[in-house]
Amino acid sequence: MAKDLTVVLENRPGTLAGMGEALGKAGINIEGVCGAVTAGSPTVHILVEDAVGARRALAASGFEVSQEREVLVLEIKDRPGALGAVARRIAGAGVNIDLVYLATNTRLVIGADNLDKARNAV
Repeated sequence: MAKDLTVVLENRPGTLAGMGEALGKAGINIEGVCGAVTAGSPTVHILVEDAVGARRALAASGFEVSQEREVLVLEIKDRPGALGAVARRIAGAGVNIDLVYLATNTRLVIGADNLDKARNAV
């Protein structure tokens, strides 16, 4: 089962490259990724199948994984309204989405305050 890891990076050139290289050398495939700098602190979310191996490879290269969580990974159609339809069903179940990004093969990654209810809603 794929997991979302939150990785804290330094705000300087090359840290994202270093993270990707560390995972690549360990044979860990990044299936989805999103990142942003908030208040000067870069945070990257990566979707990986082998969370244990990813954490090990990142730690060995000096990267901090601040969180690991289970997420909902859905195959969706690449068309207008697809995100809205999924998000509406989850909202209709009274669940708050607190993380969303796209992964390879047109898959939607969702983190929510109640993953079981979100899973049942879609």
